[in-house]
This record gives sequence, structure tokens and C-alpha cells, in this order.
Amino acid sequence: MTLIDETLPKTLAPWTREQVLALLDLPFMDLVRRAAEVHARYWPQGDIELASLLSIKTGGCPEDCGYCPQSSRHDTGVAAAKMLDVDEVLAKARAAKAAGATRFCMGAAWRSPKDRDVEKVAALVREVHALGLETCATLGMLEPEQARTLREAGLDYYNHNLDTAPEFYGEVIGTRVYEDRLQTLRHVREAGLKVCCGGIVGMGETRAHRAGLIAELAALDPAPDSVPINSLVRVPGTPLADAPPVDPFELVRVVAAARIVMPHSRVRLSAGRRELGDGIQALCFLAGANSIFYCDQLLVTGNADAEDDRRLLSRLNLSPTKKEVSA
Repeated sequence: MTLIDETLPKTLAPWTREQVLALLDLPFMDLVRRAAEVHARYWPQGDIELASLLSIKTGGCPEDCGYCPQSSRHDTGVAAAKMLDVDEVLAKARAAKAAGATRFCMGAAWRSPKDRDVEKVAALVREVHALGLETCATLGMLEPEQARTLREAGLDYYNHNLDTAPEFYGEVIGTRVYEDRLQTLRHVREAGLKVCCGGIVGMGETRAHRAGLIAELAALDPAPDSVPINSLVRVPGTPLADAPPVDPFELVRVVAAARIVMPHSRVRLSAGRRELGDGIQALCFLAGANSIFYCDQLLVTGNADAEDDRRLLSRLNLSPTKKEVSA
């Protein structure tokens, strides 16, 4: 019997948080080996997807998310700005494609966009899609018709993270409830969009809470197409600015468990990657991460340098994903 056979459930029943916690509690090397075997079976090509992220509307969000520097409730020095115009966005998208990115993600600091905002984003989506890039957007909570508008414009993915386990959610966010996020994810799926949904490690949660997050993600039907795993970026002025740093090996554990539990999903190393160092990133790739944000800035926080990323992938003999997107 192989390690993968020992790891996977014997039935098609959803993973329970107890089963996920048992994975996270495995000896570190055992967990990574099991995840690596699952990854090799389901992603034999071993490529790394390069995704670029741009803030198209920065700051001024009325939400109180404890990790977010774009909240109007936090004194972080991030000023509210108007939405970028088409030419600015297209210039960034062309540069991302020239650098090797295959997916272009657009983020806006809204609780829930107005219909007129969605129409403006739809216009951007059409232009970026015409460049031959996969498109993704993260705009807050969506109504069903808004999700359909974005899909009709050519949007491929919609990002809406669960952030953490349901029982810990209220410790981080008070201006919306967990069900709000799940409802938006349902609207996105019903519109025919692919789902990008993950969470954040290092907000003061326990390992059991991390297991709860992964179980919630896996319980989505189907599981997210992309699962971004973020390491908290502690921004001065946010309520979580003084959160104790998480052991980076815990992040590797979360990546490994996500790979085992959601074998068909892209697992993306997202925010906080710059602080991990090359060795931890290499372990994450071994444990099943096969996507990174490949740009110098993530919305309003820094990211690893693109040239450094290219050198690291080369040193690890990893190749970027090659995709042909119909414009």
C-alpha cells in the first residue's frame, strides 16, 4: 500500500475536520511525503502557474477585516482611490503577460459592488480577456445577476476567500457573517464561473481552526478550482498588526493538507510569500503548491520580486504553466 492509499478516505464522503486535523498532526516529513505523492499523481506535469494581481480600486472599504489595510476603519495610510482606467489596467496586463503570467487578477476594495461598478469591471474583463489572459476578479459580495454579468464579459475565475474556520471568523471580521461568503460562492458557481477560494494562516487561529478552514473549502461542491493560501502580512494600523508570527512550517502543513484534501485544485502561495524565504517555498512546492502570485505587489502589500521568482523556479527545475487562452 502506498502513502497516498493510506491518506485518502476509503469512501466518497466529505473530509471531516477531525480527518483534516489528523493530517495536520502527522509528523512533518510524513505529511509532506504524502502530499508530494498525491501531487505527483494528480499533477504529473509539475508546472507552476504564474498569476498576476492588480488593485483596480484601492482603499475605502467599509468592512472591518482585522487583516486588511484597505479598511476605512483602520489607520494604515492607505487612501481611498478611484478605479483605474482601462488604459492603466491594460498596460499592467500586457506587462504581466510579457513577464510570463497566464492569469490576471483584478481586485477592488468594496464590500459589495454596485451594478454600475460591475459594468465597469466587465468592460475591463473584456479587454484583458482579449489579450489572451485568463481573468479573475475579487470585488466583494456579489448578487446572482452581477455574477452573470461578469461571466458574460468573459471572466474565468472569481475570488472570494473564506479566510478561516466558521467558529473563528467572528474574531477577525464583524461586519459580515460566514454565510455571506458562502452565498456569494454559490452565486458565482451558479453563474458558471470558476471559484478561487482559500484562507489566511497566522491570525491567531489554532491548528484545529486551520483544519476547519480546509474542511470547509473541501466541502464546497465542487471544491474550489484555485485555493490561495495566505500567510498574514502584519500591517501597522490593522488590528492584527501585532499578531505573533506563525511558524513557517505550519504554512507548509496547511499547503500539504490542502493538496491531499483537494487533489484537483490549484494550490496557490499567495500573500506573505516574500517573507518565507526560498527554502520554505521549495517545501511548499514539494507539498503541492503549484501556483504563485507573480508580481511585485499584492493589492497594497509587497510581494516577491518577479526576477527572484524566475531564478528560484529555475534552481528548482520547475517550469511555469503554459496556457493558450482563446481571446
